[in-house]
Order: sequence, then structure tokens, then C-alpha cells
Amino acid sequence: MSGKLIRLNRLIKPHRPLLSVPMDHGLTIGPVSGLTDMGRIVSQVAAGGADAVIIHKGLARQISQHLPETCHLIVHLSASTQLAPDSTHKELIASVEEAVRLGATAVSVHVNLGSASESQMLKDMGFVAEQCDRWGIPLLAMMYVRDGKKENEYNPTKIAHAARVAEEIGADIIKINYTGDPDSFRMITKAVQPPVVIAGGPKIDSNERLLSMIQDAMQAGARGVAIGRNIFQDPAPQQLTAHIRSILDQPGRFLH
Repeated sequence: MSGKLIRLNRLIKPHRPLLSVPMDHGLTIGPVSGLTDMGRIVSQVAAGGADAVIIHKGLARQISQHLPETCHLIVHLSASTQLAPDSTHKELIASVEEAVRLGATAVSVHVNLGSASESQMLKDMGFVAEQCDRWGIPLLAMMYVRDGKKENEYNPTKIAHAARVAEEIGADIIKINYTGDPDSFRMITKAVQPPVVIAGGPKIDSNERLLSMIQDAMQAGARGVAIGRNIFQDPAPQQLTAHIRSILDQPGRFLH
């Protein structure tokens, strides 16, 4: 069994879908509510049943003592800030080798399809995929449609294209937006072989809507979630994480 497969099996097991919590938002938008005490929030989501947190390299040492063996580190390699002339352009700011030295179980990259700099981001993702194979590290690809038209960010045809791009380049896990209904999302999960997880997106106005979205996505073949703001900005992040964990682990869950 390859090192990559061993690490991938730590994140996604046959009967335990992935519950990951992205916490890379501070680089993009600055100090943000919920991420001011990284040790505390990491401890809370880990206690709630999170399998992994996704952070930039500079915070890895801060949280290392707060990560139990059951919650893994995913180092995010690409970034941009909202202050940039083109915030959709993501640059690599870390390497796979650096993530390995930090103790990461996996790495992630962000690609915005439709962006003026799409070609560079695809090139960077290809380079990272090659390095992941060399180091035996799974690659989580965060794939978004950012062509300037808000409605396209949830368009099933365009999201399916984004998922296929990730598969073609070599992603081991694909993170995409939920399309809004199980039927259209099921077509995407059946169209690609790597496991698909849904993004949490902007803060949702009620936990009931969030949990309903997760339930529908899982029924449509999702293999987990990558929920950030809706967890770490919740008044009770540990309890919400535990609630999401219970939904993902329902007996008889159909897994694509």
C-alpha cells in the first residue's frame, strides 16, 4: 500500500465520511470572527469529531499541541487576499515538502475556473499533484467557478466541469459547491472517481439549512464536507461539529 493511500485512508474511511474544517480564511480576508484563538477552535472541532483542519503553514506550529491523533492537519498551499486587484488569482505560497515537514496528512490547493489567471492556477495544481505523488501525500483540490457571474458558481454543468478538471490533473479529494439539489449533484458524484466533498460556503442563516444541505449532499453521493465559517463562527462549534458528524455517520449511508 502506497504512502498516499495510507494517508488518504486516515481521512476517508469506507464507513466514515470526511469532516474537514477549513480555517484558511484569515489570510484572505484578515482577522475574522471565530479564528482569533486558533488553539481553542481547533480543540473544539476536534472534540466534536472533525477528521481534519485546513490551515496555512504559519499556523501549523500554533495548533500542533491542540490536534489529537484523530484530527489531521491539511496544509493549504495557495492563497490570495481580498486587497489584490484580482483576488481570484491564487498563488502557491508553500510546497508539498514543507507540508510534510510540518506533519501534514494532506495538502490542498484552490483553483478558480473562469478567472483571468486560470491557466497559471491549473499549471500550479499540476505541479503540486506531481509533488504529491513523489511524497505520498493526498491532494485535496478546492475547485470553484469564478468567471464573474455569481449564478455560475452553483451551475451543475460548470461544477461538473470543475470536478472533472480536478480528476484529470490528479486530485485525490475534490471539494466543490453543492449544486442545490440531490439529482444534479448525484450526476457529478457519479461522473468522477475521486471522493467529492461539499464546501460550506458563506455563513448560512440557520443551522437547519446547513444540516439539510449536508443531508441532501450525502444522499447524492458526497463523501464528506469541508465546512469552515458555518462551524467556526457558530456560537457552539463543538456541538455543531458533533451534529454534522452524526449526520455523516448515519447507518446505511450510501457512499459513491
